Amino acid sequence: MSSLANPAGMRASILERLIGETGEPNHVVGAARAVAERALPAITLALGGKLAVPVELDIEAVELARLIQARPQSGQHAMSVASSASSPDALILLMDSAAVAVVVSALFGGDPDLPVTPIERELSPTETEVASMVFQEIAQAVNGSGERAFAFRMPLPAAITGTELKKHIIRDAPAVRVDFRVSTATSSGRISLMMPQRVLLKHRGEASVAPGSDRDTASNWSARFGEEIMRSTVDLEASMPLARMTLGEVARLQEGMVIELGEGAQTEARLSARSKTLFVCEFGKLGQNYTVRIRHPFDAGQDLIDTLLPG
Repeated sequence: MSSLANPAGMRASILERLIGETGEPNHVVGAARAVAERALPAITLALGGKLAVPVELDIEAVELARLIQARPQSGQHAMSVASSASSPDALILLMDSAAVAVVVSALFGGDPDLPVTPIERELSPTETEVASMVFQEIAQAVNGSGERAFAFRMPLPAAITGTELKKHIIRDAPAVRVDFRVSTATSSGRISLMMPQRVLLKHRGEASVAPGSDRDTASNWSARFGEEIMRSTVDLEASMPLARMTLGEVARLQEGMVIELGEGAQTEARLSARSKTLFVCEFGKLGQNYTVRIRHPFDAGQDLIDTLLPG
C-alpha cells in the first residue's frame, strides 16, 4: 500500500472509493483498447518465441468493470497482481483453466489439430509456473516504455491458484477489463487483464485526444465537472466499536443497561462518508468539543483479516 504513504496517493484512493466510476466511459474503453492493440503484437511475438506450437491471440472484449469482479468463481484459474507507484493493484492478470491447458499443450509440443483435454481440477505447480510465464510477457508488453509507461514492478509475483486464490483479498474500485482469446485450431481459453480506471487514465488517458477535438472539449468539461465535485460536501460520520456479544446477550439487553467499552475502543474509531470507511481514528476532546484524530487510512483487506483472526 505504498501509494497511500503520501497525501496525493491517499487523496486519489479516497476519491476513487467515494465517487465511483471515474472517467467518461467511451474514453476509458477507447484508452484500454488502444493499450491492448499496441501490446498484442508484442505479446504474440514473445509467446511465439517460448511455445513449441504457435497459438493465436485475439482481443475478445473491452469493457468497464469493478476491480472486485476480478475474483474468479473457481479456484482452477491462475492470477497474478502487478503493483506500481500508482497503485498496489495496478494490473490484475487472470487465466482460466482452458487457457492454461492450451498454453501448456503448446509449450510441450501438443498436436494443434487435436482438442486439448480440459483441466477440471486445481492447477498443478507446473501449470501455475506456465501461467506465471505468460503473465510476465503480457505485463511487459502492456507496461510500455518511456514517460507513459505504467512502471509495473518486475518481475511479477508468481501466479496463485486454488486455495491461495480463494483467500486473496481484492478491493473494490472502478476498473476496465480486457479479455484475450488464446486458441489453437480446436481449443481456446481466456486470458483477462483488469486495471483501475485511475491508473489507466493517469498514464494513457490523454493519449488519443487531439487539441480542439470533440473529445478534448469533453475532457475540458469533465475537468470542470470534476472541480464542482471537489467542492461538493459530504457528511462525515465517526463510529466507535462498542463490544463483542453473543446473540443471546444482545437479546437480553434492556433499557437502562450500561455496556462497557472494549479495551482500545477509543483508538479504533472509524471515519466514514457515504457508507465508505476512509480512516481509522482516535476519539478525544479539545476544550468542550469532542474530536477524532486521524491515525491512518482504512485498509479493508487488513480489517477482514483482523476480523477473521481476532487477537
